[in-house]
Amino acid sequence: MTVRLDHIALAVPRLADVTPFLVGVLGGSPAYGATSRFFSFGQWRFEGGGRIEVLEPRGAPDGFLHRFLAQHGSGIHHVTFRVPSLRDTCARAEAHGYKIVGVDDSDPHWKEAFLHPKQALGVVVQLAEMSRRTDGVTPTAWEPPPAPANPPAQVSVLGLRLRARSPERAALQWGQILEGTASRSETGELVYQWERSPLRLVVEIDPAAEEGPVAIEVASNHAVELPSGRHPVLGAVFVRR
Repeated sequence: MTVRLDHIALAVPRLADVTPFLVGVLGGSPAYGATSRFFSFGQWRFEGGGRIEVLEPRGAPDGFLHRFLAQHGSGIHHVTFRVPSLRDTCARAEAHGYKIVGVDDSDPHWKEAFLHPKQALGVVVQLAEMSRRTDGVTPTAWEPPPAPANPPAQVSVLGLRLRARSPERAALQWGQILEGTASRSETGELVYQWERSPLRLVVEIDPAAEEGPVAIEVASNHAVELPSGRHPVLGAVFVRR
């Protein structure tokens, strides 16, 4: 197994509010979801296998998602990378001066840690080591929120567009630490891709800009009605390529 970009995650106040767009406009199909003490989440899959995850806060009002929404509003919260060894990936990041936060290896089937956005080019990076269960435990079935009937054909979720202040900063994080393969787009952006991942990261270089997510990129063979700016519910910008 190699490192791969697994999904893009957004935070919203109510999970039930996202299906008119994710299903009714983009054609997504429910993939997986669950509820914990601190949040509920659902994932929707799109043409080609790209997935978008949406998180809804639960529990005490000082929880991490409540704080995120109070400070930023709805929007892109993190990107998740599946890694073959959480320990090795964290060690690689620490060797380059990154501070690892939120380490949790209590579950042998799901170990996770995070790169903080203050260091990680303006976006939370979740590192996850996942293994198949062999103990016979079956995950609880997820009941997705109600969605529009007769959704359109699925779009493809291509990945996430971000900004970085220098190509060296992008190459360190997405290339050396997270082992992405870099290329250049026709318009000069850095494009990072991972084997077996349908998602990519497109990095705009701007020394004066605030680093972080810019937009979720989608593609389709049919007309898709996308808002011109941030989506009023999901908080992210969606652009068609």
